[in-house]
Amino acid sequence: MQPLPIDPLLPELCTALQTGRAVVLEAPPGAGKTTRVPRALLDHGFAEVGEILVLEPRRIAARMSARRVAEELGEEVGRRVGYSMRFEEASGPETRIRFITEGVLTRRLLGDPELRGVSAVLLDEFHERHLASDVSLALLRRLLRGPRPDLKVVAMSATLDTGPIAAFLGDEAPAPVLRAEGRMFEVTIEHLPRPDDRPLESQIASAVRQLVQEGLEGDVLVFLPGALEIRRSMEACGNLARSADLLLLPLHGTLGPAEQDRAVRRADRRKVIFSTNVAETSVTIDGVTAVIDSGLARVAAHAPWSGLPTLRLAPISKASAAQRAGRAGRTRPGRCLRLYTRLDLAARPDHEAPEVRRADLAEAVLDLHAAGVTDLARFGWLEAPPTAALTAAEDLLVRLGALERKVRGATPHRAADAGAGALQVTATGRRMLHFPTHPRLSRMIVEAERRGIAGDGCALAALAGEREIGAHGGRRGRESGNSDLLAALELLEEAAGARFDPDRLRWMGVDPTRATAVDRTRRQLTRMADRRAPAPTSAEAREEAQLVAILAGFPDRVGRLRRPQNATGRAGREVVLAAGGTAVLAETSVVDGVELVVAVEVEERSEGGRARAVVRSASAIQADWLLDLFTDAIDDTTEAVWIEASERFEVLRRLSYDGLVLEETRLTTVAEGGAAAKTVAAALAARAKARGWRTFTDGDALERWLARVGFARVSCPELGLPVLGDAEVDEVLEDLCAGRRSFAELRQADLAHAVQARLDPATRRVLDDVAPETIALPGGRKARLDYPPDAPPCLASRLQDFFGMSDGPSVARGRVPVVLHLCAPNQRPVQVTTDLRGFWARHYPAVAKELRRKYPKHAWPDDPLTARPPPVGRPR
Repeated sequence: MQPLPIDPLLPELCTALQTGRAVVLEAPPGAGKTTRVPRALLDHGFAEVGEILVLEPRRIAARMSARRVAEELGEEVGRRVGYSMRFEEASGPETRIRFITEGVLTRRLLGDPELRGVSAVLLDEFHERHLASDVSLALLRRLLRGPRPDLKVVAMSATLDTGPIAAFLGDEAPAPVLRAEGRMFEVTIEHLPRPDDRPLESQIASAVRQLVQEGLEGDVLVFLPGALEIRRSMEACGNLARSADLLLLPLHGTLGPAEQDRAVRRADRRKVIFSTNVAETSVTIDGVTAVIDSGLARVAAHAPWSGLPTLRLAPISKASAAQRAGRAGRTRPGRCLRLYTRLDLAARPDHEAPEVRRADLAEAVLDLHAAGVTDLARFGWLEAPPTAALTAAEDLLVRLGALERKVRGATPHRAADAGAGALQVTATGRRMLHFPTHPRLSRMIVEAERRGIAGDGCALAALAGEREIGAHGGRRGRESGNSDLLAALELLEEAAGARFDPDRLRWMGVDPTRATAVDRTRRQLTRMADRRAPAPTSAEAREEAQLVAILAGFPDRVGRLRRPQNATGRAGREVVLAAGGTAVLAETSVVDGVELVVAVEVEERSEGGRARAVVRSASAIQADWLLDLFTDAIDDTTEAVWIEASERFEVLRRLSYDGLVLEETRLTTVAEGGAAAKTVAAALAARAKARGWRTFTDGDALERWLARVGFARVSCPELGLPVLGDAEVDEVLEDLCAGRRSFAELRQADLAHAVQARLDPATRRVLDDVAPETIALPGGRKARLDYPPDAPPCLASRLQDFFGMSDGPSVARGRVPVVLHLCAPNQRPVQVTTDLRGFWARHYPAVAKELRRKYPKHAWPDDPLTARPPPVGRPR
């Protein structure tokens, strides 16, 4: 067995684990930690009481590391050394070392919280800080400090900030930190002098040609961001490979095990291995002497609209660049050609941000709730995720029916808004945990199981989790249909009929790599599904079940499809989303001629400096399905709509889903005392009060009456009259709105009579005595009294009407004299007074003299006290 740099450190590591519970191990790439540490623990007896689990961030690393350790033991993988990953396993009753992927450990912890039958857990490449690794580490620490103090944990990494992780795993003191020196030959690193604008595949072909022309010895490892770039680069290097006798091989996660092995194992000629970042860590490829680094990778992220996992194209960090370069110096001096400049490298971050800060948390949150973690904010995170992200994940899981909050008076759909009560996993949520997929996809499968189309649900989930399988330039044009996912399912079935032959698939317009990956996932999910429910009996019923299953996974992405005219006068397709905002339906979408849709895949695009949301994949739904599936999310409301032209309210009953109106009915009658009647009355009252109560009375009679009440209340407090002002009239007006819909009906309701009815008849009679509306003058005329605010009452009439009257009138039981406005025949006052007797004596002679001159036809007697006023109706 070839010596490796990690070997001298292994005895110290085993001793530290015998005396303690956790160790942090830092070793550079190629030091041998992935394969030698598990073997050392096996040799030192740590596997005698349980398995040694080795957590790997990638499936390919788990599989190949297991094979390497098995080979060093002289065994086939699956005996003492095995592996377990999603949909694939190689192990047996003898297995003592088990390489597993992150999700497998999380689910094992859920199924067996005490992790019985496990003696040690090794977390490899922990510096990558995947979300699942962070969750597993926190759960393992709970075990160490709780029921499993005997468990051994080793956190291993090539580039790790050891301080925080050692403190996290330690008790009173940090866990011990061990460091191994790597054995690496010098690697000459070359950067581009200036940015290269050519397509990436052209840059790769030029770099391979340069290495060949300069005397390539050994194999070349080319780092590319994804399978598409790998295929294009291999095509670009085809002629060079034939002339230079090079073997071109791909290496990425969607390949089958045999193809991956072929890339890693030695060959009879020089190889050029086109790999994603799976070869950056854990996987060591012997014979590589040169590396070509594109500087790009697809980083795990999530779609902000759906939350589904995605791979975002991004520049790699400085740490990743160093690890890629190091792959060229394992066995001899090597070269690294970086297809980016030194300035570009200097501007990059030192490390990739941990997934806990940027990933969708829904799957992890469901796992933790299933594990009994009720307060995620206080869960022992190595680094706590943003609170908003945790809340969003829990809210989504409530919408999916995976979690419910036990709150009195709160429905499951509204529970997330209740702000109290512990969330717990529902029966639906526990079934969803059975599938190693994002909760949206597992919810689709669970609904499909219930409706007898489990196989279709698994296929739809696989398609929704993969980017579209259609390749640009294929023969299939845009067709109208109910769902882009169902169109993709039809395409997948055609590809299966063609046995996934790459040439036929390309002719059909299908990407062979993606279609094969989707089919593999579909078959693996189908093996896990429950297919006992009866299947639909017709094609129409089957399609409806498929569409309902899609809806179940995207209940928060419901929208209405409409065709607004754009600036060119052409009608586009727009989705008005129930959750708020709008999105444009992509031209490639087959969905058309429907009213309601769910937006399955949405992306943000920037056009003309403005961002807009584009629905790449949609699926039709019906309002009835929302009523059946999400009853608690339906709002049944009655709304009063004001019609300005007729000054009346129309009553509309609306069924809404997240604010999106599903059904609207105009009510011609409403039940008295019911919710609708109360809604209309309240709305009419608000409108009427805003317009002002004087709108609903004839003339100023009510206002004058209110003034009399106000005067009497102040002048005769012993009467105990109530306050009657604008506020009290508004109260009466509001009462009159009951059972009415329009201003016309209010005007007919006699507001003045209703307000006056606030005083009983006896009090109204007292009011007439204390603050009369009119006073009879000597000539028989009744003159109206005015009661201005904050002033004594007054009366205006022609001077002749007062002949024969010695003293002016008074009100309020004689307490308040009336202010008299004595007017000339032209109705203009010639005197304002409360002392009528004094006016006759002192001022009348002069006034009469002047009036005789101006109005000679009128009588102006010398003695007004004995004169008789002119009769009512005759000139005065």
